[in-house]
Amino acid sequence: MHTERYEDMAYSRLIPNQLHVDIFVLKILLNSNSFTVIRDDAFAGLFHLEYLFIEGNKIETISRNAFRGLRDLTHLSLANNHIKALPRDVFSDLDSLIELDLRGNKFECDCKAKWLYLWLKMTNSTVSDVLCIGPPEYQEKKLNDVTSFDYECTTTDFVVHQTLPYQSVSVDTFNSKNDVYVAIAQPSMENCMVLEWDHIEMNFRSYDNITGQSIVGCKAILIEDQVFVVVAQLFGGSHIYRYDESWTKFVKFQDIEVSRISKPNDIELFQIEDETFFVIADSSKAGLSTVYKWNSKGFYSYQSLHEWFRDTDAEFVDIDGKSHLILSSRSQVPIILQWNKSSKKFVPHSDIPNMEDVLAVKSFRVQNGLYLSLTRFIGDSRVMRWNSKQFVEIQALPSRGAMTLQPFSFKENHYLALGSDYTFSQIYQWDKEKQLFKKFKEIYVQAPRSFTAVSTDRRDFFFASSFKGKTKIFEHIVVDLSL
Repeated sequence: MHTERYEDMAYSRLIPNQLHVDIFVLKILLNSNSFTVIRDDAFAGLFHLEYLFIEGNKIETISRNAFRGLRDLTHLSLANNHIKALPRDVFSDLDSLIELDLRGNKFECDCKAKWLYLWLKMTNSTVSDVLCIGPPEYQEKKLNDVTSFDYECTTTDFVVHQTLPYQSVSVDTFNSKNDVYVAIAQPSMENCMVLEWDHIEMNFRSYDNITGQSIVGCKAILIEDQVFVVVAQLFGGSHIYRYDESWTKFVKFQDIEVSRISKPNDIELFQIEDETFFVIADSSKAGLSTVYKWNSKGFYSYQSLHEWFRDTDAEFVDIDGKSHLILSSRSQVPIILQWNKSSKKFVPHSDIPNMEDVLAVKSFRVQNGLYLSLTRFIGDSRVMRWNSKQFVEIQALPSRGAMTLQPFSFKENHYLALGSDYTFSQIYQWDKEKQLFKKFKEIYVQAPRSFTAVSTDRRDFFFASSFKGKTKIFEHIVVDLSL
């Protein structure tokens, strides 16, 4: 080690595998040694150090605050070491830096180098070429020649935000007067629990509670300034509640005929030509899946779809500008009904062949494509795409024990949540290049029955209902891999 003294009294100390200098000098040369690490505050107190050369060593790791306090440093050389990455903002204290030499190191030009790439674009210092050893597409290229880190250096994740201490089977969300609400069906507690987003505490809190008997579905309907909730029950008939401003709670508005709906399994809301409808899929052997329509005074039975088919789900979907209903069933393949503009009724149109025993059907769009997810408890669930004539299979997902395969999206990120009674639930993410879903993350939810996306205050969540455990709320976060 060679130093040029700033004062007569000076000394130095070297620690194996660590560099630590506590003298007040202008120049330090630490060349051709065997250092492997430069730790935080290695040059503490050397406020007037101007030249620092650490060349020809075996340095692999440099701590983020290794050069803290060296505000007068003008020349820094880390040439000919074994450096593959530098911690973010490692040069942030070097206000006077004129020249930086990084030759003879081979950097991994991945997301960890993103900050260095941006720093090189902005710094006024003269910096030697930074060569890449990887990834393969950048090998032997200069870091400055990397095209972009924007897509590769961010990913997403789902983390538990809140756990609700009760079971549930379905979750619906709605907005009213600039607030976000969630209606949760709790058959074991005989409740339809309504939660609201607390903008101060940043969590979901109890707002109202609609009681009933074996509630399996709560569906919100907003018409002008009124908020209704359809409460589907296994016993005692189903009902519709309306929010009463004077009582600041939901009160019963009307009943739904028991003779028509005996075992409701799904509620689907939709609009056609500015008219509001909802359909209840009935899964009993003598069930009669029925469409209801709003007539300015209440909801009335508008059309009975078919009976004896044990319908498990109903999905409203626009196909090539025309309104359709898709009904899945335990006793036949899913059928597609098309809205007839003349009769103003749904009429049989086609079916989805070779897909018996489908528990749920959901539609979603990715870019300009229309897709369906079909849930099966036994066998593989399916993802299908509309090809202008029919729905064709593009992907099969192993799904033994699955009760729900729910598509949802947050901005440009598209997902499928596959809930299983026998193992961990699986979240799949859409792969833009392959035009397929790939495994993304496993989450544990006991006996999941639904997944519902909710966005508020620029934050994205999804609710995972649980038939046998606690209801979980996951937050969708963006992770910067360059940090």
